[in-house]
Amino acid sequence: MPLILYREPIFKKKMDAKDIKIIEQLKRNSRDSIRDIAKATNIRPSTVHQRITKLKESGLIEKFTIKVNNKLSGENFIVFMFVSTEQDLEAAIFKDNHIKEVFGITGEYDLLFKLKFKDIEDFNKYILNFRKKTGVKKTITMVATTTLKEDI
Repeated sequence: MPLILYREPIFKKKMDAKDIKIIEQLKRNSRDSIRDIAKATNIRPSTVHQRITKLKESGLIEKFTIKVNNKLSGENFIVFMFVSTEQDLEAAIFKDNHIKEVFGITGEYDLLFKLKFKDIEDFNKYILNFRKKTGVKKTITMVATTTLKEDI
């Protein structure tokens, strides 16, 4: 079974409508100020601040991030790779900047990687090296031809 790097959230209480409104607004733009979020959600600014603090402390909100334009950032060659493993993969494998997401999956393959590259040559160098890694049994790759929807 492959090595899965995961941190269990410590969120104990059930999210209510206010938490959901705040999170939805943060998903739209995590740079919004407390005042902007309060205005958009019709929740008092002090309540928004308290809720965000509690959501961060509980682990439900892991981090605030950005959505980068793939083409402008030079990562417009997107690949999905199914990986079958013989043993746990070394943790260092997951630190490569090309790897954007990794999921444990069911079926013939153990893992699904989402990777981004500058171009096909960049991908080719990566895949030739990756297939030599200890624990990798086989891979199958699929190249994305267009992005219809991509969320963070």
